[in-house]
Amino acid sequence: MTPLIEVTGIGKSYGSVHALRDVSTVVNAGEVTCVLGDNGAGKSTLIKILAGVHQHDSGELRVGGEPVRFSSPRDALEAGIATVYQDLAVVPLMSVWRNFFLGSEPTIGFGPVKLLDRRKGKRVTKQALAELGIDLRDVEQPVGTLSGGERQCVAIARAVHFGAKVLILDEPTAALGVKQAGIVLRHVAQARDRGLGVVLITHNPHHAYPVGDRFLLLKRGAPLGTYEKSEIDLGELTSQMAGGAELAALEHELRSVET
Repeated sequence: MTPLIEVTGIGKSYGSVHALRDVSTVVNAGEVTCVLGDNGAGKSTLIKILAGVHQHDSGELRVGGEPVRFSSPRDALEAGIATVYQDLAVVPLMSVWRNFFLGSEPTIGFGPVKLLDRRKGKRVTKQALAELGIDLRDVEQPVGTLSGGERQCVAIARAVHFGAKVLILDEPTAALGVKQAGIVLRHVAQARDRGLGVVLITHNPHHAYPVGDRFLLLKRGAPLGTYEKSEIDLGELTSQMAGGAELAALEHELRSVET
């Protein structure tokens, strides 16, 4: 099966700063590829390359088996790659359904005179949300009144509805409590089960492991390793994320001081 996205030896530099070095991974349909790392690990740079914000300096990016070099986020969207950033890019005072269609509003009328089709907008939004198991009280309510988890779910449903083949999620659970994070991860799994390829960016291995099929660990722009789920358990993933060797050295040092 041809991967939806394949990156091979990707690198990106900003002057003398190497933000990414020799990073490789794949995103397959019906799978979740998790990219893990602390702040400064290179996760945001990788997202921006996949989303068309920046171009890579070295290596190769393939979409559907074809080498590509996106010149803008519009190119990535047209290739079926939708990115949901941590700030969500929503208009808080605008209704849920208006945010759902933002920039692609349904209209009625002919020629130069067209009116916003509110009835269709609300109906399609409610149906699209229901297909992902999201039941909102009222799609007319301002999106700013929703919880953080609900807003993430609306953004996921929007990307799925508008034909995304690959869904990139930037730290979707970072500012959420346990229950809300669980709701978002459930919808990540539902998007995967609908056949989408999902890229989940996170610094939390406990959120990544339950839904992930593949794990790419980054540190200071370089890969620490890439693992299939069958090759690593949660304990080892957590240890590598936390810097197991550094923690062991610190524990030994503290014990020496105590004695």
